Amino acid sequence: MATTATDPPAAQPALPHRLAFPAMVLGSAALAFGPWLVRLADVAPVSSAFWRLSLAVMPLALLARFIGKPMAVGTVDRRVLLLAALAGLFFAADVALWHYGIVRTTLANAALLSNAASFLLPMWGFVVLGHRPGRKALFAIGFALAGTLLLVGRSAELSPRHLAGDLFCLGAALLYTAYLIVVDRLRGTVAVFPLLGMATAFGALGLLPAALALSGDAFWPHDWTPLLLLALGSQVIGQGLVVFAVGHLKPLVVGLTLLVQPAVATAIGALRFGEVPGPAEIGGAALVVVALVLVRLPERR
Repeated sequence: MATTATDPPAAQPALPHRLAFPAMVLGSAALAFGPWLVRLADVAPVSSAFWRLSLAVMPLALLARFIGKPMAVGTVDRRVLLLAALAGLFFAADVALWHYGIVRTTLANAALLSNAASFLLPMWGFVVLGHRPGRKALFAIGFALAGTLLLVGRSAELSPRHLAGDLFCLGAALLYTAYLIVVDRLRGTVAVFPLLGMATAFGALGLLPAALALSGDAFWPHDWTPLLLLALGSQVIGQGLVVFAVGHLKPLVVGLTLLVQPAVATAIGALRFGEVPGPAEIGGAALVVVALVLVRLPERR
C-alpha cells in the first residue's frame, strides 16, 4: 500500500523497534546475576524477594517522574490499575517461588526449570494470539531447547532432595509467563517506568505480609549490598529493559531471548567460581546464539 501525505513517516517508530531486541538481550543478561545475589543475601528467600521489589520502588518512581511523561495517580484508568496490580501479584509470587527454589535446588536446576517461560510464552503466542510459526521459528525453538539442555543439563540433578525446589522454579516460570502476558496488554497504554513502578509497588505490598510471617529473624538484613544490587540490577535495569522490549517484540522473540540468562550464568560460574565450561556448555551457548539469530531473520513470504 502506498503512503499518502497524511500518513505518519515510516521512520518514526524505527528507533524504538531497533532498540527493543538489544534491550531484551541486555535485560536478560542483567537478570542472570539474580540467583547469585539471592544466595549472597543474609535474609530468608521470601524476604529477599520483598526487598528486591520494595528497594526498587523509589528509583522506578524517580525514573517515571523524570523520563518521559509523568503520570498522576488520579488520572490512571481503573482498568490500568487493576492490570498493574495483577501483574505485580503475578511477579511477586514468581520471585517468591523462584527465590525459594534457588536455595532448595541446584543452580543448574533453577536455571533450567525457571527458563520454561522461554517456551511457554511462544506457545501462548501461537495458540492464543494466532502467530503462525514459520520454518525459521521452529528451527529457532529446536536450537534453543537443545542449547538450554546442553548448557545446564549435564549439571542438572533430579532427586527427591531437590524436588521441592524444582517445583518452586517451575511454578515461578508459569507465573513469570503470566506476568509478561499482562505487561504486554498494558504496554500499549502505559510507559515503561510508570508501568514497572506500579507493578513493583503492588508486588511489594503483596509480599510484605508473607515476608513478615515466614522470615522470623531473617527478615532484616545485616548486609544490604546484595539486596541493593538485586533491586537495581534485576528489578530496575533488568525488568525495565524487558518491559520496554515486550511492547515491541513478538512472544517468540521475547521468550527465546530470555535464554541469554543461562548462558550468562555459565560465564559467571566460570569467572567467579572457576567452573570452566566444557564442550557441551560451549556448544549449548552456541546453539542459543544460533536460535537468537534465526528468530531475528525475516520469514520468507
